[in-house]
Amino acid sequence: MPFFICPNCKRRSVDSDGYEGFSAQAVQCRSCGFGFLFELLEDYYPAPGTGLVVCDREGRVLAAGRGVFELTGYGDRELLGRDLVSALSLSDVSPIEVVREWGVRKLGQELAIRTKGGHDRPVVADFFPAYDEDGGMLVALTPRSSSVRERRRR
Repeated sequence: MPFFICPNCKRRSVDSDGYEGFSAQAVQCRSCGFGFLFELLEDYYPAPGTGLVVCDREGRVLAAGRGVFELTGYGDRELLGRDLVSALSLSDVSPIEVVREWGVRKLGQELAIRTKGGHDRPVVADFFPAYDEDGGMLVALTPRSSSVRERRRR
């Protein structure tokens, strides 16, 4: 049974009635009306401060959900169509390469991004491949201070 997550409101849904993706119409969030949902193999619970970014197969940003602006300082329009790696100056691109090549998730990747103000910000990033013909990915960026891993260390 497919799981879906809205990149904007982070609401999760399960395709229990076969409605999501059955028609040729784009699937949109039933809660906030956002333009599309991202399909996951398994359910995923992002932390409260997590920002979700959806990219196409080349790594260009298709959607930036709630939380991305608070984390990066970039508005949706400043990120749309840009390459995620160069837009946020990701400190490590190897998780993206693994997701693209193998089609597997890479969770808990500790790296840094560069904010709009030019500051390096430590984050925990989770990368999910798209399981449709698009071949894109979902990237969840969580400030390291609010990540589960950091809370466990204290």
